Amino acid sequence: MKSRWMLSVALLGSLLPASVALAQDDIVEVEVTGEGISADSAKTDALRKALEQGGKQEIFSHSQVENFELVRDTIYSKAEGIVTDYQVLQEGPGAGGTYFCKIKARVSKSAVASSWGAVQNVLDQIGRPGVMVMISEYIDDVLDDSSILESKIEERLLKSGFDVYSGAQVREIAKRESADAAVEDDIAKMQMIAKDFGTQIFVTGSAHANAAGVENLYGTRTAMYNGDCVVKMFYTDTGKLLASESLPNWRGGARGHFTANKQAGKMAMSNAGAKIIDMVYETCMNQWATQISAGGEIQLEVSGIKVPMALKIKKKLQKTPGIEKVNYKFTKGIAKYRIVAKMTAESFTELLVEPDWEAMMEIQDVKLNRIQAIAAGG
Repeated sequence: MKSRWMLSVALLGSLLPASVALAQDDIVEVEVTGEGISADSAKTDALRKALEQGGKQEIFSHSQVENFELVRDTIYSKAEGIVTDYQVLQEGPGAGGTYFCKIKARVSKSAVASSWGAVQNVLDQIGRPGVMVMISEYIDDVLDDSSILESKIEERLLKSGFDVYSGAQVREIAKRESADAAVEDDIAKMQMIAKDFGTQIFVTGSAHANAAGVENLYGTRTAMYNGDCVVKMFYTDTGKLLASESLPNWRGGARGHFTANKQAGKMAMSNAGAKIIDMVYETCMNQWATQISAGGEIQLEVSGIKVPMALKIKKKLQKTPGIEKVNYKFTKGIAKYRIVAKMTAESFTELLVEPDWEAMMEIQDVKLNRIQAIAAGG
């Protein structure tokens, strides 16, 4: 079986080149300062800036190609694996509760070029990642039909090259299929709908903004709102939680003379939401970049199988190079294997079409981190 999702381990390994024969003019030395909400995020930001500054010619040379933003941001998300020669010069607390990190780094232009080619090749084979976003937004405890955070997250992902599926459309489908008004809180339901759309990641959560009085700010009466926001990210195929981001307490406002002011609530939500949008986008990019380069957890499902053969497959998996751990569950003729591996599902599939594996199972479908098969002869 040949699948457009199949990738070679060698190709993915080249995403983060371990060693490159470097000419002197290949190296660009830069000093940059990164900022973030934590010491780690400040260092990550500094590494991205070093990569951007040191490899700007190589990156600019691809500026007219399709999916430029997606490939660029994928490489930025893996900056620490590409910019390996750096020194922290200074770091510490910055203004407004932030952190800063100043580094001196040596950036290899050939490493940037090699990484670009590898990511582009992967993207050409598996296509753009699909994301579904669904954020329930409440203003003064009333569900708003149009979520401003949802639309802004969608806009940010769409601009960077993701295939984005409308949360509003998903919500209507969910409501038609369920009488539960809180269907957006049903993760299993969201996962099922997201799978039908063929997405790899789905994002869901809720945000609240509640009136908190009117203040006189610089001579202008301003309706103030307090709020909170929680956003969670899942793999569509498995429902595995990838990340959970939150803003537990924020405050914002907009011009207004009355305590309860829907437009002020939406403006406050938008202003406060800028931070959660950045957090969700960064997490989504990191997960996407990690998934295409490292694989992570792979789920293998084999249907129409008997216990002896299921156990035989488990033992063979445990002995396969690159597989770190195998969790096994058998229910009603279906064997489910959760595999921790140093390869992607696509690369793993290349092993499963070898003759010794084909004698045990036949591959039916391959997704980013999920493989479905039937027992040989089933």
